[in-house]
Amino acid sequence: MILLSRRGTPFPTSRVGGFAAIGFALSITLSNAVLVPAGLPPTGSPTDEVTEFFATEGTSVALGSLLTPTAWLLAALFGAGVVSALRHGSRARSELWSLFGFAGLILQNGAFAAIIAIRLALASVALPVGAPATALWAVHDALFTLNGTFLAMALIGLSTAGTRAGLIARWHGVLGLVAAALMFSSATLTPLVIDGRGPLGLLGLVGWLLWVVWTTAYGVALLRAPNPARPDRPASPVPAAGEAVPGTP
Repeated sequence: MILLSRRGTPFPTSRVGGFAAIGFALSITLSNAVLVPAGLPPTGSPTDEVTEFFATEGTSVALGSLLTPTAWLLAALFGAGVVSALRHGSRARSELWSLFGFAGLILQNGAFAAIIAIRLALASVALPVGAPATALWAVHDALFTLNGTFLAMALIGLSTAGTRAGLIARWHGVLGLVAAALMFSSATLTPLVIDGRGPLGLLGLVGWLLWVVWTTAYGVALLRAPNPARPDRPASPVPAAGEAVPGTP
């Protein structure tokens, strides 16, 4: 599929997906650049630290959430751009995996919407240390860690599809699979990860960092993808007044 610019020149959807991928990676990086220095409690933190952070850093939580709706839109557009770009190549070999990866992007959007909603709720309602705050943060940690499953889907699907179609380099596909393995391992070990601050939390952290690098590199690959030859269907000539249309008596 090709979009047309205002001048009517072809604008491949791979470019749209490429810009969206880079914008998505930039958005989530900037969001974390606000929250992490502010002291966002890591997974498994004690409830007293959690309540203190959200009671005193409500502005940081609000600022960190500003870019998340944009990030979700860009993630969906990135996935759609990959699916569209790969349909011009070896469709039978790549479409299943590209759709699998696209589904992972959509599911992680939904999971992270719930995570951001919990953070905003904690920041807007000053909950004392107790069962409600503990339960709410436990749900947050579980969603945050289990979201690694959906990120792994996106990494596996789009890495496999892109490598098979020749859209991304082999090292790029391997990077995606390594990140997927880390993310999925973290999600599988969710009860242990959210139980404390052990080294298991590093699985998700390293996987997330590789995910950001992978996404940015995928955006660059989409921007550099060749413009596919089209059109799908040549336009039928418009007959002049009084001229018979071909194929009609």
